[in-house]
Amino acid sequence: MATSAERTTSVDCDLLKSLIREVPDFPKKGILFYDITTLLKDKRGLATLIDALAQNYIGKNIDLILGMEARGFIFGPALAYRLNAGFIPVRKPGKLPAETTKYDYALEYGTNTLEIHKDAIRKGERVLIVDDLLATGGTAEATAKLASSLGAEIVGLSFVVELDFLNGRKKLAGHDVFSLLHYQS
Repeated sequence: MATSAERTTSVDCDLLKSLIREVPDFPKKGILFYDITTLLKDKRGLATLIDALAQNYIGKNIDLILGMEARGFIFGPALAYRLNAGFIPVRKPGKLPAETTKYDYALEYGTNTLEIHKDAIRKGERVLIVDDLLATGGTAEATAKLASSLGAEIVGLSFVVELDFLNGRKKLAGHDVFSLLHYQS
């Protein structure tokens, strides 16, 4: 199974990285935060980013894009449009109006929960899970388990940024994972 390290794209990743603002000591001292809002406001950068993400999935017959709250909501619909697929939001508890299924997962300090409408995915539908960041992998793993519980065929997980040093990819073993931009520390 190909991984993002084995794929090549014609995109200038250095250009995209130059559009991401680095904010030291946020949200706490010692953390370097990669702020994508500066990339989002650049029309050429945003278009380049969506095209580069889509390039990996054109022709793979994606039925649905699943995007996690909240930044998956930014990239998911644009990618769904580009791939002629539907978009499904994966949300925090109490945000979806119809009957849901949920998945509780562990965080470094505590737990979190994600929900999806029970009727969001039909058995056998091909889904792509999309988010802005792969860090420790917990949210992506939870979303994959939710999708699988509804009978989805997970085509892959796609991220704008991967913090390689946090090894989040390990939690996604067995899935095709693509990250466009990588940070080593």
